[in-house]
Amino acid sequence: MPDNTAPASSPEARETRRFGRRALLTGGAAGAGLGAALGIGAALGIGALRDPVTAEPAPSEFGDEVIPCHGAHQAGVVTAPAAHVRFIAYTLKPETDRDALRRMFRILTGDVEGLTSGAAPLADSEPELAARPARLTVTVGVGPGLVERVDAAQRPEWLAPLPAFSRDQLDGAHDGGDLLLLLQADDTLPLAHAARMLHRDLRSFADHAWTQQGFRQARDSEAAGTTMRNLMGQVDGTVNPAPKDEDFTDLVWLGGADRPASAAEPAWLAGGTALVLRRIRMELDTWDRVDRPGREQTIGRTLADGAPLTGGTEHSPVDYEAKNELGLPVIPSYAHIRRARSEDPSERIFRRAVNYEEGGESGLLFACYQRNPLTQYVPIQERIDELDLLNEWVTHTGSAVFAILPGFRAGEQLAATLLA
Repeated sequence: MPDNTAPASSPEARETRRFGRRALLTGGAAGAGLGAALGIGAALGIGALRDPVTAEPAPSEFGDEVIPCHGAHQAGVVTAPAAHVRFIAYTLKPETDRDALRRMFRILTGDVEGLTSGAAPLADSEPELAARPARLTVTVGVGPGLVERVDAAQRPEWLAPLPAFSRDQLDGAHDGGDLLLLLQADDTLPLAHAARMLHRDLRSFADHAWTQQGFRQARDSEAAGTTMRNLMGQVDGTVNPAPKDEDFTDLVWLGGADRPASAAEPAWLAGGTALVLRRIRMELDTWDRVDRPGREQTIGRTLADGAPLTGGTEHSPVDYEAKNELGLPVIPSYAHIRRARSEDPSERIFRRAVNYEEGGESGLLFACYQRNPLTQYVPIQERIDELDLLNEWVTHTGSAVFAILPGFRAGEQLAATLLA
């Protein structure tokens, strides 16, 4: 997976950029009033208030690294996984109409550009907290309610709550939402600061609905490309499409020159993707009582390195026809890898799960990207829901679906195609 990390600007350049903003607020505001200064920002776009950086970039150090936010797709979907992840959902206020959404996304775009590049937002009283972004990305998604505020006819069928699964125990505290901010970084300080600054942007337009925070192993603590482990000790996500695969675009990204706009892929979503987020509680106390062979039979892989029980290494093909000395399948019919497997190559998803631990509860925030959750995620989950021994130790307690907006370039605005 390519790493789009670019070195941040030097401390001197960051100070120059801060001085430009400070001069606007103290010098300009003193003569014309703060409202006039903010009026300039509204007219030109907040990004226009940031001075260009002309200094040579300094050598990259941990914390200084920047992932560009501009491109055909938003950052944070296929960029190298970060150590810390925070999903934040909002519900729109009743008075937030289409014009208000335009203002909201204009403000949001400027601050996403600033925060991810190491530049503090306008009127940030703690600009030092933004100076080292630690590969911060901010990925923005919209729920069905927000799309319907703009134009109900533009909502694809899949942008809705998932069909009910028989084993779900949704608690109502981690479901749905009109707007999603997905923040990822290798350091919790810039992540927390970005969350606060973006919440400040949104509080006139929306109310906080829920937050879910997850984590992976710290970057550089293991070799790049190593499959993460979940809190059950399993290597989690071995079979996963990769951006370099020929069919990755067809599995994940919406729109394209060879795919005309349709009800499932409206033109405003070209370059975006569909996100399914499931909160999965793990019953670790009872899982701890299962012996190692029992755990491996449940999954169909070894705990040591994630290799299939039929032999080889983690990425060796699984021999689903293999039998043991008693003539029984080596991979049991109820094993997780067998139930999650599909004969249909289009029935695959791009997984980006992270662990969570909160209030004595542990589990997995299972995030996956695809073009259409109804034809990709739902069939997989239906098989798992019907028969999977792992169901004995996991419970799905939260569920949400969002449309991840297309990417944007410098001078453009998030959600511009939706609001056009």
